[in-house]
Amino acid sequence: MSLVDTHCHLDFPQLADQLPDVLARARAAGVTRMISIGTRLSAWERVHEIAKANPGVYCTIGIHPHEAGREAIGDIRPLLAVADDPLVVGIGESGFDYYYDKAPRDAQRVSFRTHVHACQESGLPLVVHTRDADDDTMDLLEAAMAEKRFSGVVHCYSSSARLAERAVTMGLHLGIGGIATFPKSEDIRATIRRMPLDALILETDAPYLAPAPHRGKTNEPAFVRHVADKLAEVLGLTVPEVERVTTANAERLFPKIKAADASMPAA
Repeated sequence: MSLVDTHCHLDFPQLADQLPDVLARARAAGVTRMISIGTRLSAWERVHEIAKANPGVYCTIGIHPHEAGREAIGDIRPLLAVADDPLVVGIGESGFDYYYDKAPRDAQRVSFRTHVHACQESGLPLVVHTRDADDDTMDLLEAAMAEKRFSGVVHCYSSSARLAERAVTMGLHLGIGGIATFPKSEDIRATIRRMPLDALILETDAPYLAPAPHRGKTNEPAFVRHVADKLAEVLGLTVPEVERVTTANAERLFPKIKAADASMPAA
């Protein structure tokens, strides 16, 4: 069996500066596929180059809400230009971040809607970022889903039970990462227990939010193994069962990663 890290940032310096070792540790931990997430169009070529150079690594294209002011986008064409690339498996991450508010909220909204429209047009899944913006995020997604359905994931699920319920009701997945392993995250774990198993996928958000027992250190894809261990404990499953189910869920949401000839070679 193998694990999939559905959300990491391999182009960020903390990982890029030691990428061969990072990928080797991932292979050793049984992480055979990783999705490196785009956060800026101006830096996307680097994200794509890493995917091209490393079997088992895929990518998305998008503008993080922090960058929505500096890299404003209201036209889906730049996102669609690479949608057919076999290594581009999703659109985003995009959404609302009201915690840091690094971009004007109007700019975040225009950018978010543009990413949603790109998903509706391309058929690629949406990678959603939301922080302190549950209602605005879900309201926008529900309105868009009523117009034309699309797939996606609420990445780094760490919010209210109501957000999780609304997301899953829409048919979206929940990305489960290191926060679910923190001692003070029992409310999140309680919500995860109530969610359908086929809605859960694993992620790290590396280099951020390292899971226990590595909290406070630089996160990396190999650590998704600890998230799988915790999820097995939370759900009362074996670790192989969690591997099998979350990998199948990831392959269903991101079907391009199923290509056997693109799988990362074994260690």
